[in-house]
Order: sequence, then C-alpha cells, then structure tokens
Amino acid sequence: MELSLSLDGNLATPLHRQIDNQIRDRILNGQLEPGQRIPASRTLAQSLQVSRATVTLSYDQLISEGYLETRPGAGTFVAAQLPETLLQVEASVPQATTNNFPLHLSSYGQRIAQASPWQTQPAAQYNFRYGHPSLELFPHRLWKKLINQEMAASNHWMDYITDPLGYEPLRVAIAQYLTRSRAVTCHPDQIAITHGTQQALQLVTQLFVNSGEAIALENPGYLGAQRIFRSRDALLQPIPVDSDGIIIEALAQLQSKPKLVYVTPSHQFPTGALLSLPRRLQLLDWAQQNNCLIIEDDYDGEYRYSSRPIPALQGLKANAPVLYIGTFAKVMFPGLHLGYVVVPTSLVQTFAQARWLSDRHCSLLDQAVLTRFITEGHLERHLRRMRLCYDQRRQTLVNALRTYLGTTVEILGDSAGLHLVARLHIDLSDDEIIHRAAQEGIYISSLQIHNLHPCQGDFILGYTEIDETQIETGIQRWAYAIQGK
Repeated sequence: MELSLSLDGNLATPLHRQIDNQIRDRILNGQLEPGQRIPASRTLAQSLQVSRATVTLSYDQLISEGYLETRPGAGTFVAAQLPETLLQVEASVPQATTNNFPLHLSSYGQRIAQASPWQTQPAAQYNFRYGHPSLELFPHRLWKKLINQEMAASNHWMDYITDPLGYEPLRVAIAQYLTRSRAVTCHPDQIAITHGTQQALQLVTQLFVNSGEAIALENPGYLGAQRIFRSRDALLQPIPVDSDGIIIEALAQLQSKPKLVYVTPSHQFPTGALLSLPRRLQLLDWAQQNNCLIIEDDYDGEYRYSSRPIPALQGLKANAPVLYIGTFAKVMFPGLHLGYVVVPTSLVQTFAQARWLSDRHCSLLDQAVLTRFITEGHLERHLRRMRLCYDQRRQTLVNALRTYLGTTVEILGDSAGLHLVARLHIDLSDDEIIHRAAQEGIYISSLQIHNLHPCQGDFILGYTEIDETQIETGIQRWAYAIQGK
C-alpha cells in the first residue's frame, strides 16, 4: 500500500517526528485500522524522498509506544490491539470541507442545482419496479465465455477507439439487426454508439435546442427526457396521448412550432399505447412540413406479445426526419451501458464531433463482446426466450389484478413492453396507496411523476424481475391493503 504524508524540512520538528506524529494521528482517528499493513520502511523512504534511517526511527518509536507491531516475514502492521490508554482517546472524525470562495455556476449549472435529486428505489419483498430486465435469466456463462475469447484474441480492447461514431463492427451488426427486427432503414455509418438513452438525448438537445426554444413531448412521458430538456432551458410543450398514442391534432394546434418532437411510438411510456399507423404517417408529414425533427425513443420495442413487433417510425418513409434512439439496457442488462442513435446522413459528421467531445468512447471490450453476441445469433435467441418468460409473468399480473381488484382496476398498455399501467378507481390518494403497499413489503410507483399535469390513480407495474408466485401474492396483499380487507 501507499501512505501519503506531508513533510516540511523548514519546520523545527525533525522529519522522523513529523512521520510518527502523522501515522499516530491516523491510527487514532481510524484512517489506519488495527491489523492494517503499512509500507515497508524502504518503500516509504523512497516515496517521501528521505533516508531509510529516518523512517526506521519513526517506526521504532511507534512500535515502542504500542501503535505498530512487526510480524516476521510479513512486515509492519497497525497493532491489532491498542493499549487501553490509546483506546480512550476520542477519535477525530474528518469533517466535510466547505469552500471559502464564491462558486458562480452557469445558467445550466444553476438549473441542475435547482432540480430535485433522483429518488432511490427502496428494497421490497414484492418489487414491481419497471424498466429493468430479469438479470437472473441472462446467459451469464455465455457472456463470460465471449469476454474471455475477446480478451484472448488480442489486446486491441485495451486501446482507444479512433472512430468517433464507435466500434465499426458493432455498428455493422446493429444496422443488420435493426433492419431485420425493427424495419429501420440505415447504413452502419449512420449509427453512433452511446452510453445509452440519456447520453443520446443530451447530445441531441445540445445540438438542436437553444435556450427558450420549444420541444414537444408526449404527456405523460418519460421523466428522464423531461429533465434533460429542462436542463437545456427548453420550453416544454406537453401533447396529450390516448389509446392510439400522441394526438397529432393537438400537436398541430401549437402556437409556437417546436424544434423537436419526442415520442415513444412502439410502446408509449408510460401508458403503453401503440402509435397507430395513420398517426405515424400524420406525424411524419407534419414534421416535414414544419421543419421539425422527431426523436423516436424505441426503448423496449422488441417486446410485443399480442402481435408482431411494430416497424419503427424511422423506416416508414424515405429520408424521414427522425433520430432513432435504442438501448441494450432492456434487451440485455443495464450495466452494459450501451445504446445507439441512427442519425440522418446529413447530420452524421456533426453528431460524431459532438459525441467525441462529450465522451471519447464507450468500453471497447464491451462493444467487441456485444458484437459477437449479436453476430453469433445469441441476442435474438435471448430475446425469444425473454418474450416467452415476460409474457407468462405479464399474464399472471393481468389475471391477478382482475381477480383481486375486479372492477376497481383498469389495465392499460399490457400488450407490449416490460410494464403495464393499473388505473385504480379507489377513493384513496396515490401517496396513501403507495404507503399501504410499502407496509406490505410491496414496491409500486405512481404514474404522476411522469405527468406534466396533475393526475391521480395510475400506477406503473413492472413484471420482469418478479416471478409468477411473487406476482400473485404481491397483488393479493396489495389489493387487501387498499380495500381494507
């Protein structure tokens, strides 16, 4: 280990005394713990640029006082049991430092500072959190095997990526996959690898929106996107959604035309509505007529249970004004932290420059392993397996809601994705319903945090991380808690 000490040769206190004083203080305040090894005298002397005799003198003093002890063949350690007189010394707890000089945040920084912090999700016995795939069912052994193969093949994964768009073989694999599975029309050179949806939205907003300019977005809609747009001081224009997705007539009636329109057409977040084909075509026509760019966030479009996956908005028309965003967080695992943007050809160079300035590159090892996972067919096999599993859990959740809540519940958006919405017709506030659930060890969340207008009674229930038995029991206990049975 290393031990950082501060020595001053101009002080009257000898160097060896400065060393033993600082080590003694660190032992007393708990920074050096009993039994912890400290550097060899030669190593510390080289680090501090003093003679070894100086360090040895300090160590001998601390050993004689009972602070240190030597172990033959092992080295020097903090004494495992300090003398009683030392244990009575009150340890000094390091205090957080405060700046004594003014900090002048930019307007962007001020908006970030004023934003409410993200809330962590509490642990729960019956966890209906949404947006997370089942980590237990991911093929861990296969992934480790691919990692080992890639690492053994060469050391290229340790280097930088020179391509500002990301690892080219991965971009080729993604382009082929999107063409097959999502009917996206793209060339590999139109794909930029990102750290996920959040980074993609940050880059898009930085490139296209000035302070005070408008962004239209679905309401209710994804909170993460709302917060990014607000951080850039954009004017948010909420557009209502119904069972067919975003209402184009409401979009067309806006007084000030937006620079961007943010939509989740394949599985509207959070209501689960599917944007119908007529509205998709309407939206594309409106965007072209108003010189507006569409952000298509296809966060979980691979998961559809009652019909075939819906083709992406991006591929419906040639030269569609669409930025298509995707992520591997839902189809694989969030810790992979990889996503992509399909960029119109005219914007590729600009986007590549912005991405390079924002983040030199994502992990080359992760990109190379993911390339193998896709090209060897593992991704599509994994998706088929997950669709079957999630469909069973979805059906269990729907049946449990109908069994235990009956006519007091309306189920929305259950035909696709990783969650559904339960609309409760019960005379209780959202906070009270969540509180009663928590008392039963159940985690649920209200839809109102994603709504720019006040709303009550809608709850988002994820079903991918919880098995059928837990789903059944959890909904039964939740129903009894809110019905007072």
